[in-house]
Amino acid sequence: MDRSLLRNFSIIAHIDHGKSTLADRILEITGAVDLRHKGDQLLDDMDLERERGITIKASMVRLNYFSKKFNKEYILNLIDTPGHVDFTYEVSKSLAACEGAVLVVDAGQGIEAQTVGNYYLAIENNLHVIPVINKVDLISADVARVKSQVETVLGFKEDEVILASAKEGRGVIDILDRIIETVPAPVGEAAGPLKALIFDCRFDAFKGVVVFLKVIDGEITSKTQLKMFHCGKVYKIEELGVFKDLKYCPVDNLTCGEVGYFTANMRDPREVVIGDTITDPKKPCAQALPGYRKLKPLVFCGIYPVNPADFPELRDAMDKLKLSDASFVFEPENSQSFGTGFRCGFLGLLHMEIVQERLEREYNLNLILTVPNVVYRIKTKSGGVIEVDTPAKLCPAQDIDEALEPYANLLMIVPVESIEAVCDFTKSRRGLFISNEYLGEDRVKVVFQIPLSEIIVDFYDRMKSVTRGYGSMDYEVKEYLPTKLVKLDILLNGQICDAFSSLMFKDKALSRAHLLVSKLRELIPRQLFEVSIQAAVGNQILASEKVRPVGKHATSKCSGGDITRKRKLWEIQKKGKKRLKQFGKVEIPQEAFLEVLKI
Repeated sequence: MDRSLLRNFSIIAHIDHGKSTLADRILEITGAVDLRHKGDQLLDDMDLERERGITIKASMVRLNYFSKKFNKEYILNLIDTPGHVDFTYEVSKSLAACEGAVLVVDAGQGIEAQTVGNYYLAIENNLHVIPVINKVDLISADVARVKSQVETVLGFKEDEVILASAKEGRGVIDILDRIIETVPAPVGEAAGPLKALIFDCRFDAFKGVVVFLKVIDGEITSKTQLKMFHCGKVYKIEELGVFKDLKYCPVDNLTCGEVGYFTANMRDPREVVIGDTITDPKKPCAQALPGYRKLKPLVFCGIYPVNPADFPELRDAMDKLKLSDASFVFEPENSQSFGTGFRCGFLGLLHMEIVQERLEREYNLNLILTVPNVVYRIKTKSGGVIEVDTPAKLCPAQDIDEALEPYANLLMIVPVESIEAVCDFTKSRRGLFISNEYLGEDRVKVVFQIPLSEIIVDFYDRMKSVTRGYGSMDYEVKEYLPTKLVKLDILLNGQICDAFSSLMFKDKALSRAHLLVSKLRELIPRQLFEVSIQAAVGNQILASEKVRPVGKHATSKCSGGDITRKRKLWEIQKKGKKRLKQFGKVEIPQEAFLEVLKI
């Protein structure tokens, strides 16, 4: 194949700026989809993506496009990427398999936080970026203002910006011709040893583990044996192909610069590592590719099956899910309240929510999630440093020399009229103002330094509410700074319930304690004995409530007689309730755990 006719590119943008719609129009124009069966979000193949209207998983497709401008047929490998900050890792993986990127900006919204973040990701990967202003057909579109933002903030020239309407198909051919004209063809040594990069993976019910790769040097044929650098195992290819016309299409070979997939009867999903290098065991390359920077999870929580017998199914489901989501990490753990489960790490709260829904929908599981926490660092008096991602790992207060929590640089782009409300809200979450910069007349970029624990739960929703939906945010964890860390425990009749324990800033423990115990008092049903609910930090009780026992008429059988007979029955009942309180087990309904997560 003539490599000069090959182009690999991604579509990147902030969430809801029209990436998937643009991908749909490109598929239609290049004939990759039958117009009689066309639909919306063609590359978003998960029900969850279509329901929420967001892209969760990057999707790759191969297109044949005949350019009238250049009078030649070209092969285009398109990768549609997510736009939410929690799925930035999907974007960075996809960009490593490309030489160019189409940066989409909404003509009504303008440049937003993740627009800037994705632009710099593309620049770091040395990609050629093509700026596109989308949705120019909308009544709310302000093309002149947005074009000025693209020129001043991102540094593009006026003639580099393409105006388009993905919904109407306007400007899409100009985008394709610009890709052909400006995005460089892939480079590499066609005659050299095989060197290929694994940039994605997924599990197919019929094919098993499907590995997506980009050939950097050399050539792969359907008879080639492949060796993975990470595990050192050698595999025989069962099927080699490309993803074309929205389906798997087998081919005989993939040459230098091409993107495709292979299956090799892999039994264990854990053998595949995203970012690993593939080579030929008979003629191996000298060294592996640099791969991907390993991302550290920012949010941790426990995931447990409601029915303990479902633990093996949960373990298998997580192994398969990790194939298509390399940023998801997990390890087994035990809980006194829930039994055996997994401690899981996520890139954000939306990421956590999506993983939970995928596990429940795709693998038919019923799950419990514990309170999410960030990773704290504890300097002990003995000189050691430990990382704490769960309340159970926090050492006693007398052994702690200093506690550190992760701080993030928070970038927000908000309307000018909302800046005061946004700053006040962010400062109430312990944010420290760093800088601001006006982007035209009606938008301002604000930068804060803020603890990560303050933005992972409901910060994004609250910020959207304050800005009436026009604000956007992006964050990056920078450093660990000292904090006053405490563990808030919930005691039921004097026994700690570890499922409700949480780590938090000391000054917020009191208000959180009162909120928790009052909520649990409503959720825990009345038992045969009195239930005492307490919130404590160490040995100090911060809040307390009681659930009255179920009443029983102990003297109902006494129709008359001396009062001493009734008193004797009351004393027997009193002793029985005291013994029940000491030995009885408090029954906590499933709804209580779920409701506490929402507080």
